Amino acid sequence: MKAVICKAFGPPESLVVEEIESLTPGPGQVVISVKACGVNFPDTLIIQGLYQFKPPLPFSPGAEVAGIVKAVGAGVEHVAPGDRVISIAAYGGFAEEVIAEAAAVIPMPDELEYDVAASFAMTYGTDLHALTDRARLQPGETLLVLGAAGGIGLAAVELGKALGARVIAAASSDEKLAVCRQYGADATINYVSEDLKERIKALTNGKGVDVVIDPVGGSYSEAALRGMAWNGRFLVIGFTSGDIPRIPLNLPILKGCSIVGVFWGSFIMRDPQHHQEHLLQLLSWLREGKLKPHISARYPLEQAADALNDITQRRVTGKAVLIV
Repeated sequence: MKAVICKAFGPPESLVVEEIESLTPGPGQVVISVKACGVNFPDTLIIQGLYQFKPPLPFSPGAEVAGIVKAVGAGVEHVAPGDRVISIAAYGGFAEEVIAEAAAVIPMPDELEYDVAASFAMTYGTDLHALTDRARLQPGETLLVLGAAGGIGLAAVELGKALGARVIAAASSDEKLAVCRQYGADATINYVSEDLKERIKALTNGKGVDVVIDPVGGSYSEAALRGMAWNGRFLVIGFTSGDIPRIPLNLPILKGCSIVGVFWGSFIMRDPQHHQEHLLQLLSWLREGKLKPHISARYPLEQAADALNDITQRRVTGKAVLIV
């Protein structure tokens, strides 16, 4: 089978496409013939050895796949060869086949296309965990989304609306903010041309925002924290800017707010049952049309490096997907 291989940690250009042996499932495992694989910011980190864990070399990046079951190992009963499925694997998705643990494989609704099915589990799953489990977002509260046109950001805009919040989307261009409005944002902030803290104050009549979801980091994190309401919750998702901010710790005291870490990868391993409940809820909302993953870029497997570079350079709005 064909696979995108990381033989040594480095930039996307260091990846190679090679023919390797087909996969065989062990007990409790499933081999999936990959039809589509979502491309996410963690993929850009894992190939550089900068992610929270480092797979043994060589490996294929890619965690979010949709495809057809090719083979199952002993003890697997909920899916069978020929079934259309969705899975989150630690890595290995940038290939024609991937091995997944059976607990991480769910049947794929007939009405979903493969590219859509490979575009929602990680971003929407991260945000649903963040907003419901970590922030306890309530109807009527105000949610500020930083990097709102990215994969995590645009999903957060949609989920915030689905959960009954007023959503303020912040992004780096008017074009990106136009997409955010199409996906339900009630108000927008261009944090390149506008003062983020002052705009938050103006849009909330001085109250501040109840919840911030921040996948970006960098210089905007502190400004957003200064714009929080009393008892607010600041959700730390990641650092796509490449800069981990140093936050003055007097701010949580002055605001009476919480800074809350969100590590979805650890959550799904520690509480797989709750993760499955989240996925079923998200699939239900997908069927109802409440969620519509925005795929702005599709690439063949051989152009995986281009996809990763476009993610790094923030040229992707919503999601990028490899079509296998």
